[in-house]
Amino acid sequence: MDPRGKVVAISISKKKGIPKTNVKSAKLIEEYGIEGDIHAGNWHRQVSFLALESIDKMRKKGLPSLRPGAFAENITTEFLELPELQIGTRIKIGNEVQLEITQIGKECHSKCAIFVKVGDCVMPREGIFAKVIRGGEIFVGDIIEIIRDYQ
Repeated sequence: MDPRGKVVAISISKKKGIPKTNVKSAKLIEEYGIEGDIHAGNWHRQVSFLALESIDKMRKKGLPSLRPGAFAENITTEFLELPELQIGTRIKIGNEVQLEITQIGKECHSKCAIFVKVGDCVMPREGIFAKVIRGGEIFVGDIIEIIRDYQ
C-alpha cells in the first residue's frame, strides 16, 4: 500500500445530522478536532475521513450528484486505502498536523437519506475516525502520509 494520499476536500458543520460545508482550509486543534466543527471535542472521534473512492461507489449505485461532505465526513481523501488502516496508525497531513486512527467504521443509529435512497451507505464500513495528536492548518491538496502503522 502506498503510504501517501491527498486531501481532496475539507468539510465542517456547526450542526449534527446535515451534510457538511466544503472549505479550503481548516485549523486542527490538538486533542480537540477541527475548529468550528460540531464533532470536535475531547473524545476519540474528533475528525472523520472518507475516501473519494468510497463516494464514487455510492455515485455508481444511483446517486451521481454526491459530493465530498455529503456523508458528514470532515476530510475526503484520494489514493489512500482508508478501510485498510489499523487503529493506532498515525497519519500526517501537510507539514505539521498529525492524527491517530481511533475507529474504523461506525454504527448508524438511524438510516440516513443516502441509505434510504439506495439501500446502502459506505460510512459505516469505510469511514474512519481519528484524534488530533498535533494541530495546525490543513489545506485542500495537502499530502497525507502514513507515518506509523501499528500491526
